[in-house]
Amino acid sequence: MKTILLIEDEKNMSRLIELELRHESFEVTVAYDGTRGLELALQQEWGVILLDLMLPGIDGIEVCRRIREVKKTPIIMLTARDSVQDRISGLDSGADDYLPKPFAIEELLARIRVVFRRQEDAAGKSMQFLTFHDIMMNLDTRSVTKGGKSIDLTKREFDLLLAFMRNTNRVLAREALLDMVWGFEAVVEKNVVDVYVRYLRNKMDSPSGDSCIQTVRGIGYVMKR
Repeated sequence: MKTILLIEDEKNMSRLIELELRHESFEVTVAYDGTRGLELALQQEWGVILLDLMLPGIDGIEVCRRIREVKKTPIIMLTARDSVQDRISGLDSGADDYLPKPFAIEELLARIRVVFRRQEDAAGKSMQFLTFHDIMMNLDTRSVTKGGKSIDLTKREFDLLLAFMRNTNRVLAREALLDMVWGFEAVVEKNVVDVYVRYLRNKMDSPSGDSCIQTVRGIGYVMKR
C-alpha cells in the first residue's frame, strides 16, 4: 500500500483530496495543523507528504525544515501563495515539488505518481521496456519502435512520449505535462506542449489511422485507443 500524509488545515480541501487519493487506492492520513502533522511525519514512514504552507501551530516551511533534518521523505508543498519568492522558500526548506492552489486534482495525482515511480526506479523495480499496442520504448537505450519500425525522436519528444506511456488512459493537463517533461521551474508557454504533441503525431501516426494521443478539449491530452 502506498501511504500519504496530508497536512492541510482547510477541512473541505483536505476532504476532497483525501477522497480522491483513496479512490486511487492510496492509504491516506490527514493532519489539520502543523504540530500534529510534524508529529505524524516523524513518527511513521510515508511514501509522500502533501504539506500546506499556511498552517496553524507550525507553518509549512518550518514543518518541512524539521522533517528534512531527519528524513528524506518526498514532500509536495500545496499553497495559495504563488510568488517566485514563495516557491524558492518552499524548495529551499526541503520541498521536492510545489503546487499552487487552486490546482486540478489530476495534476496533483500525476505528481504523486511521479514520486512513487521514482521510488520504484530507485529500488530497481522499473521496467526496461514500456509497451502500448504496437509502440515499444526501451528506457535504457531511449529508443522507440512502432510496428517494429524505429522512430527517431528528440530528447524532448522521447520524454513527452514517456509521460504518455506511463499514464495511458489518464487525461493529462498541459500544466502537468509541462512539469513532467520541462520541469516546474522552466519558463515556457503552455502551447509548447501542443507543438511537441504535433511533432509526436507527425512521427508516430499512420496517415490513415487515428492518433493514439487524443486531445481533450480545454484540458490537455490522453493516450488511448
